[in-house]
Amino acid sequence: MIAGFKSKIYCEGIVGDGCGGGRIFIVEDETLIAYEPQTKEKIILLKDIHMPKSITKKGCLITIECDDETIKFDLSALARV
Repeated sequence: MIAGFKSKIYCEGIVGDGCGGGRIFIVEDETLIAYEPQTKEKIILLKDIHMPKSITKKGCLITIECDDETIKFDLSALARV
């Protein structure tokens, strides 16, 4: 668990792997949040994420596996795809 968050559903952006390098992406309270550890800034990216089970990131694409659907979020467009 990351300090200041209660969710265990998160992944880290790898520096040099496209978008969001060095940030932590967390699903908490049905919301996808980007957390910048250096500045401690939180940015809301997407809401209404129901029953998430896991989150992964590859390049600029975040994938959230939920009980009823798979959500893909493009960080370069800041939009659900």
